[in-house]
Amino acid sequence: MSADLLPEHPDFLWRNPEPKSSYDAVIVGGGGHGLATAYFLAKNHGMTNIAILEKGWLAGGNMARNTTIIRSNYLWDESAAIYEHALKLWEILPEELEYDFLFSQRGVMNLAHTLGDVRESMRRVGANKLNGVDAEWLDPKQVKELCPILNISDNIRYPVMGATYQPRAGIAKHDHVAWAFARKCDEMGVDIIQNCEVTGFVKDGNRVVGVKTNRGTINTEKVGLAAAGHSSVLAEMAGFRLPIQSHPLQALVSELHEPVHPTVVMSNHVHVYVSQAHKGELVMGAGVDSYNGYGQRGSFHVIEHQMAAAVELFPIFARAHVLRTWGGIVDTTLDASPIVGNTPVENMFVNCGWGTGGFKATPAAGMTFAHNIATGTPHKLNKPFALERFETGALIDEHGAAAVAH
Repeated sequence: MSADLLPEHPDFLWRNPEPKSSYDAVIVGGGGHGLATAYFLAKNHGMTNIAILEKGWLAGGNMARNTTIIRSNYLWDESAAIYEHALKLWEILPEELEYDFLFSQRGVMNLAHTLGDVRESMRRVGANKLNGVDAEWLDPKQVKELCPILNISDNIRYPVMGATYQPRAGIAKHDHVAWAFARKCDEMGVDIIQNCEVTGFVKDGNRVVGVKTNRGTINTEKVGLAAAGHSSVLAEMAGFRLPIQSHPLQALVSELHEPVHPTVVMSNHVHVYVSQAHKGELVMGAGVDSYNGYGQRGSFHVIEHQMAAAVELFPIFARAHVLRTWGGIVDTTLDASPIVGNTPVENMFVNCGWGTGGFKATPAAGMTFAHNIATGTPHKLNKPFALERFETGALIDEHGAAAVAH
């Protein structure tokens, strides 16, 4: 079918246009952050002559390869501010985007298994409350009341000594989120260009003026990089380096089951996190593979340890069968916090380093990155996450609250 017929076809949510010769801004990366950035550039800043360039298919990277957990219970003020703003946006986006992407605020528990865990967890609850983030400390009995299938006996390797709990946290359907943003972007005139790989950049001195792709060169006044694990590759093309490392991150789902798991349970100590999707499959994730790489497939031993932890915490899962596994490419920084802001190249901006927290941050990352691109200066929420912090030492160490630490 001709691309010209796509807008009129009722089965398509957005056009599939050919790239124009020039745009006011180009966003590299057609995942959640790229889509959200384009949406807020159009909605908040009136910039509609925009292209989103995706080397594969729309939202086929980390957006389709995560465990969809949404929470804002991070330790430091800067992190709590941007993630809590994201959560507030999640609460209004289904109506704003006119699309039910199955946002389910079923709560998230973070288990504590040692005295060190307990002290750190209670510290985080206190910090969350000071920052206006809903947070509670649960003793083992309360944990069991909230999640009856969880094993809280004291004769297991890592007994449950309590948990933090954020009632407003939850999950959403990642594909639907991408489709919701894509449809609204398209309605406002944004070009979503799939199968368009960036191969280089055109610069006038130290200022970016164009993007080289496998479908020709596109002239532009501004470039926003939102390519997660491949951000360092793009930065090298532009002539600078980013302090990020890319790792595979695996997850898996079981076959469908009747509803048995009412909330989201995370354990950084044994490392596993589990929720039950809307259709009924159990969704499980673990820590990143230790090696660097760009493969969307991880190591078997990580899955093995993850499953052992899950069965110990949830004995009922012992009879469940793994349906499929997958891997994403997560971009991790030295302090487990993102990089959002200006780069050494004029008119080029970067949004990366979210590690395993990218999906939950989607709306706030898009809103602040759009502000940064449109105005040239950071929004107050992303200002602390500037690239320069790795030179000044003003790090935001979230290794205890972000899953990339384990």
